[in-house]
Amino acid sequence: MAAPHAPYACDPERSRGRLVAEPPSRTRSPFRRDCDRVIHSTAFRRLKYKTQVFVFHEGDHYRTRLTHSLEVAQIARALARQLGLDEDLTETLALAHDLGHPPFGHAGERALDACLKDFGGFDHNAQTLRVVAALEQRYPEFDGLNLTWEALEGIVKHNGPLTDRSGAPAGRYRERGVPVGIADYIKIYDLELWSFASLEAQVAAIADDIAYDAHDIDDGLRAGLFHLDDLKVMPLTAEIIAETSAHYPDLEDVRRGAELVRELISHLIGAVFAEAQINLAAVKPQSAQDVRQQSRALIAFPAAVAEEEAAIKRFLYQHMYRHKRVMRVMGEAEQILFDLFAKYLTSPGELPPEWLVGAEADNEGDRARRIGNFIAGMTDRFALTEHQRLFDSTPDLR
Repeated sequence: MAAPHAPYACDPERSRGRLVAEPPSRTRSPFRRDCDRVIHSTAFRRLKYKTQVFVFHEGDHYRTRLTHSLEVAQIARALARQLGLDEDLTETLALAHDLGHPPFGHAGERALDACLKDFGGFDHNAQTLRVVAALEQRYPEFDGLNLTWEALEGIVKHNGPLTDRSGAPAGRYRERGVPVGIADYIKIYDLELWSFASLEAQVAAIADDIAYDAHDIDDGLRAGLFHLDDLKVMPLTAEIIAETSAHYPDLEDVRRGAELVRELISHLIGAVFAEAQINLAAVKPQSAQDVRQQSRALIAFPAAVAEEEAAIKRFLYQHMYRHKRVMRVMGEAEQILFDLFAKYLTSPGELPPEWLVGAEADNEGDRARRIGNFIAGMTDRFALTEHQRLFDSTPDLR
C-alpha cells in the first residue's frame, strides 16, 4: 500500500499499531479499517437521533449528530487531500469525534457532568474514548473497536494537548484535570497527552468548527431564530451576502442563505489551507512525529479569519444557542436526564439486564459511571421513551 505523498502525513504502514495485536487486513490499510469499524459501530448509528441543536422531531431538515459528522468528514477530507494527508485517518477522526456525545446536545452534556460531579464529571471526548475502547461490544477478542494508536490519539486530542511535558493538566484541562476516562486509559496505553496530535487530527478538529459554524447558521435561518439580514452585523457574512445580491439581485431568501453557507465554507477551507502552507513551510516537518513535537497547532485559521470565525460563534451563541425557544427546550431536556439518572441510581433494576452484568461488585462511583455510560449512549428518542416509561409526565420538547 502506497504511503501518503506528504512526509508529514501519518503513514498507515508505520502505524504504532493496536492495543490488541491483530493480523493485517488483506485489502485495507490500518486507518481504512479504523474508519470502517467506526461506520459499522452501534454508536455511529445512534447519532442519527442525537441532537445537534434541535431535537429530532422539530423537523426533518435540521442537523443531527450523524449528518453533522458526515459534513465534518467531507470538509476534513477536502483539506486532507489538498495537504497530502492520509484521508482514511482524517475521515475516521471526523466520523468518530462525536460518538461520546449524550442525547440533547450540550444540554445533555451539562446534565451528565452535574450528575457525575462527585465521580470525575462528564467529558464527551473521554466518553468517545470509552465508546471505542470498551463500550462497543462487537468483536470476540476485545471490547471496543481496537482502533490504531493514531486514531485514539486523534480522538483524545481533539482540542489539543491535555497536559504539559511534565504531565500537569494544561489548557482547558488546567482547572479540572485530565478527564477520568482518559487518565485511566493512558495507564494501559500511553497516548502522549503532552504532544500535539497528527495533522490529520488537527484537520478533523478545525473541520468540526467550520461545519458547525456554517450549518448552525443554516439551521438557525430555517428555524426563523434570526434572518439573513441579521448576519450583516459581521463583515465576513455581510460581504458574502452583498456579493450574492450583486450577482443574483432577485434571488429568494432560501437560496441566498444556502449561497451564504456554501461560500462561507469555501472561504474558511481556503483560509485554513493557506495558513497550513505557511506554517508547514516555516517548520518543515519531515514526519508525523515532527508535527507532534511542535509548540503549536499547524492547522489553524489565519489571525484575521480567526477573529471572523469567533464573531460567528458569538453571533450564534447570542441568537441561537441562547435563544429563549432553544433555552426552554434544552432546559426541559436537561431535567429529563436528571430524572433518569436519579431513577436508575435508586432503582438500578430499571436498567436493561445487559447493563447489570457485573454490577453487584460496583461501588458508588462505579454505579454512577455505569448509569452515566448508559444515558450517554441514549438517543434523544430513547431518552424520551424511557422517561415516559418511568415517569407520569414527560415534556414534549417542542
